Amino acid sequence: METPTSPTPLPDRLREGLARIAAVMRSDDWRRAQEIGVNPTQLAVLQCLEGRRDGMRVGDIASVLGVSQPTATDSIATLAAKQLVEKRTDSGDGRSVRVFLTPTGQAAAQAPSATPGAAEAVLQALPGDDQEQMLDLLVDLIRRLQERGAIPIQRMCVSCRHFRPYAHADAARPHHCAFVDAAFGQQDLRIECRDHEAADPATRTAIWAAFDRDRPPILQAP
Repeated sequence: METPTSPTPLPDRLREGLARIAAVMRSDDWRRAQEIGVNPTQLAVLQCLEGRRDGMRVGDIASVLGVSQPTATDSIATLAAKQLVEKRTDSGDGRSVRVFLTPTGQAAAQAPSATPGAAEAVLQALPGDDQEQMLDLLVDLIRRLQERGAIPIQRMCVSCRHFRPYAHADAARPHHCAFVDAAFGQQDLRIECRDHEAADPATRTAIWAAFDRDRPPILQAP
């Protein structure tokens, strides 16, 4: 008798699903990059620098993007030749440089795409509750990756010293941002915020504990 095939473990199936989505997003990135005359890695550099008033060091750009420093250096050199970025001496360390967007680079990074990418279109079509739940799960997944050292600390609300989770009784706007002194809702959680200031490790742990404790049960981490 033929033995039934053992089901693929759930984490493996989740990874397979994420890989399929990542493939679509890479295709979207190629199309978006071509619209502004760069390649996807160069586009990622522009997006990484957007909103960074103090610029970034080359090594930090490489770390955020998950590429080698030579790859980041080559991409930055090409972008500089196109006058999309510029390098300046680091005011805190005269031996190193920081990379900044030029006004042209800022415009390119913010320019709307001619047509939405496939992944973006599908996400926009999801019901609001599904979008909110997916955002919450993505925040959790990114936090776990950064706590494992797989990625650097991201500019998310839950790693920011200004974030006050569930500070308000209003179910629609329970959180508080001390930077702008305003309440906001779960659907407004940021994964990339230009005003982000990383909390120290102990504060980051306390912020997450408070956030996770009061999340709706279906969204709580195990």
